[in-house]
Amino acid sequence: MVRKTVIVDSLPDSARYYCDGYAIVAVDVIRATTTAVTAVASGRRCFPVPSLEVVFPLAARLDNPLLVGELGGNMPYGFDLTNSPAAIAARTDTRRPIILLSTSGTRLIHNAQNSDATYVACLRNHGATVKHLASHHHRVAVIGAGSRNEFRWEDQLCCAWIAQGLGEAGFEVEDSRTTQLIERWRGASPEVIRDGSSARYLMQTDQVPDLLFVLDHINDLGIAVIVKHGELMVINVNEVPGVEPELPTVSLAPGCANVR
Repeated sequence: MVRKTVIVDSLPDSARYYCDGYAIVAVDVIRATTTAVTAVASGRRCFPVPSLEVVFPLAARLDNPLLVGELGGNMPYGFDLTNSPAAIAARTDTRRPIILLSTSGTRLIHNAQNSDATYVACLRNHGATVKHLASHHHRVAVIGAGSRNEFRWEDQLCCAWIAQGLGEAGFEVEDSRTTQLIERWRGASPEVIRDGSSARYLMQTDQVPDLLFVLDHINDLGIAVIVKHGELMVINVNEVPGVEPELPTVSLAPGCANVR
């Protein structure tokens, strides 16, 4: 029997340690991966990018894209929306693709793109992500994006729940830190997020709708989201597995090297 393992880590630069032999799950609950998952769940194309320098050349190759994101909490000049899952969910122009930029989350996704497979998860699709990973991969690294070198509570919660789900599916935990995180957040209410630093930031900056959106959408999507050619693709885990559709290739700069 093939040994299956899971490990939890944090911060974008950690992805380089798991590019060889792992599927990586990128988690940035407040807010990049929640925004991304919400976008593709509505049928919208989504391109996460690592830096502002990539945004406008990519935008020139897409059809009327929305520029969505923040750097250091501020929406860059020329962007249409900040990194807001609530705002994306409220829009009806789903034919417009989004280019998504964030301080930590999209950089993590980019750094992980040369792994065996790169997934994007949040509290909306953590259960479906577990289901897909358990049947398709043997080694999984779940990485919280973090901010200012902090592994934020909402990311700890989501990463721990994914690791716990994989453990219940027969995966072994690779280290004591992952075990401790699973035990810390086992059975916790998502409401604990309200006491974290990310939630305080949203409340202090009049962005409460995003906090409420996260708390009101827990495990409500039956999709896993995988990165292919720099674009996010939806995998409906409730359907019979088949060949994933090919999308037009939009080249981005390479991600992590295969190092340990």
